[in-house]
Amino acid sequence: MASVKVRFRELSVDGETGCLYYQVICRRIVRQVYTNYRILKSEWDTTTKTIKASFVNEGIGTREEYLRFVCRRVNLELSRFHRIVVSLDNGLQACTADDIVRRFEQATVEQSLPCFMRGIIAQLKLVGKCRTSETYKATLNSLIRFAGENTILDEIDSDFMMGYEAYLKSRQISMNTVSFYMRVLRAVYNRAVEKGLTVQKYPFRHVYTGIGKTVKRGMSITYVRKIKELSLPCNSALDFARDIFMFSFYTRGMSFVDIAYLKKSDLKDGILTYKRRKTGQQLIIKWEKCMQEIINKYPQNVTEYLLPIIRYPENKRKQYDTALHLVNSQLKRIAVQIRLPIKLTTYVARHSWAGVAKSNNIPLSVISEGMGHDSESTTKIYLASLDTSVIDKANELILKSI
Repeated sequence: MASVKVRFRELSVDGETGCLYYQVICRRIVRQVYTNYRILKSEWDTTTKTIKASFVNEGIGTREEYLRFVCRRVNLELSRFHRIVVSLDNGLQACTADDIVRRFEQATVEQSLPCFMRGIIAQLKLVGKCRTSETYKATLNSLIRFAGENTILDEIDSDFMMGYEAYLKSRQISMNTVSFYMRVLRAVYNRAVEKGLTVQKYPFRHVYTGIGKTVKRGMSITYVRKIKELSLPCNSALDFARDIFMFSFYTRGMSFVDIAYLKKSDLKDGILTYKRRKTGQQLIIKWEKCMQEIINKYPQNVTEYLLPIIRYPENKRKQYDTALHLVNSQLKRIAVQIRLPIKLTTYVARHSWAGVAKSNNIPLSVISEGMGHDSESTTKIYLASLDTSVIDKANELILKSI
């Protein structure tokens, strides 16, 4: 029977970090697998052959967090060694220390969760789903901070995910964000299962993947009027931010990314037609006077786009990101001027339209109640079944109220 133990190799220079390595012994043959984990001699318990519990369980700070990370990685990799040893011992041929090391290194490369996930992120970018790729990348970065680059797919089980959830909670991450990360990872994991890269262990059954109610983001029609009537310098960044916000409200809460990519050709015969970049769903909006008034403020816009957000053919995504940051920063200043009690962003326009529609007794099936639905699928069902003239009528009622 083979054995694998973690060892610490200290340096002769005082105050320098030594490295951890694994000692693999099989049939009296010894092999060593070195890691990148570096610790001080004072942090190593020579009796238990582990990092001292005082640093792992009680310490607070960057160094202590790193040591906890190393402990997690060592435990995961020792478990990986154990699975390899068991599988080889159950085979017909006797295993050697070299077999164990080779299997360990092979799994690290071929079953790498970060590598698999980066492949998905690249595919998302290739098909134009840049925003989704960014959310996947954020999830991956969070997971790497918890478990490192060498996490393999076979290590993803219920205990692993519960440990990750506990880690996120310890960092004061909101439960909605925790759920978001979990749902992204579940999608990645299920794809790996479909490809036969790992077996289904249902690792997400004990972690939170629900969607809780978020902080109120909508505002009353009174505040919408205040924003519309606010005296701002013409052609200023504040004025532009107000125009974008009001245009979003006028167009039933159109998202900023959809506004940015609206083309002049999308407006024909008094009808604006566009596809939501998030869902691919086609929406049709009756063009109103208030919408045209905003467009008329930018006669110098000679691009193919309806509003001067994307001005050049190169680096469109960067222009969008820069404009979104600028608009939201200016909306914060507007919120201060009107003494708005909530954070003002472009997304507030969408929530506000839904809230104002509801207060005007417009049927839920017409507005799908914005953020009021418990599931996105319900919202899609309502929106997909609506006659666009009914929605246009609802929008007219809302616009008249301001």
